[in-house]
Amino acid sequence: MRYLNIQTTKKISKIGLGTWQFGSREWGYGQDYASSEARAIVRRALELGVTLFDTAEIYGFGRSERILGQALGEDLDSIFLATKILPVWPIAPVVQQRGVASADRLGARKLDLYQVHAPNPAVRDGTIMRGMRALQRTGLVDEVGVSNYSLKRWRAAEGALGTRVLSNQVQYSLVHRAPESDLVPYAQENGRLVIAYSPLAQGLLSGRYHQDNRPTNRVRANSTLFLPENLERAAGVIATLQEVADARAATPAQIALAWSIRNPAVVAIPGASSVEQLESNVAAADIELSDAEVSALSLASDRFQPVKGPAAVRQVASQRLRRR
Repeated sequence: MRYLNIQTTKKISKIGLGTWQFGSREWGYGQDYASSEARAIVRRALELGVTLFDTAEIYGFGRSERILGQALGEDLDSIFLATKILPVWPIAPVVQQRGVASADRLGARKLDLYQVHAPNPAVRDGTIMRGMRALQRTGLVDEVGVSNYSLKRWRAAEGALGTRVLSNQVQYSLVHRAPESDLVPYAQENGRLVIAYSPLAQGLLSGRYHQDNRPTNRVRANSTLFLPENLERAAGVIATLQEVADARAATPAQIALAWSIRNPAVVAIPGASSVEQLESNVAAADIELSDAEVSALSLASDRFQPVKGPAAVRQVASQRLRRR
């Protein structure tokens, strides 16, 4: 495992574990996964040197936090624990109350990173950050982060907090590269970090899915990325991933993860449906791609032009009706 070269109380692994799937029915993993496999995944992650574990109060309406906390047990104090608040009513007392509630569900004495899950479109971050400052003063929260923020709003949140907002958790992968234009450079230049969620584009970059093997769970089935036309258009990216993977005796998913964390200011938090998938994800941290490999992958990514917008949404809705 490799770790970030950044000044934090605890070290942060370049590959973390995202736990949206823990206790969330929309992934369709079932009760056995929540009650046994999730714990096995967490325990194996610890053995392999993973320190970054990410969850949120909204994942499974608190179940993800409970499952993760129980699985970590006495190791809670040794890892970098991250969770999020959904800012529906973002006034300072509510932020404090919700932070305490998340810590209680996790069984944690401290939240190493407490993140605003998404920008509230109607309320600026001044009130949220007053609550965050109070949680930092009491010692319950160490670092503050945001998620799905533009650079302008990230910097404004930092101004409102009065100290660094350590991280911005955003969608970043070979098929979603918008953060490269501003967020990643800002993080690299200012001692901040970008936490990449969906670094495998919800499994698209694993190469598993194609016209004859479409996803069935609700999360993927409701994504425009998995429309038949987009699966066909993604073939070039998948082929390049496979070519690099073959040359390195790796998998396309491992190469996609290695690409996503190549910048020193970026970490990735893929989920895992099994211990085997977790082990494969973690192994990607040791792959350092050559400049030529990065260029080939980035060029293939540039050529991928997915169907999106209202037309794509209508196609997904039409498929959903047909499945009924």
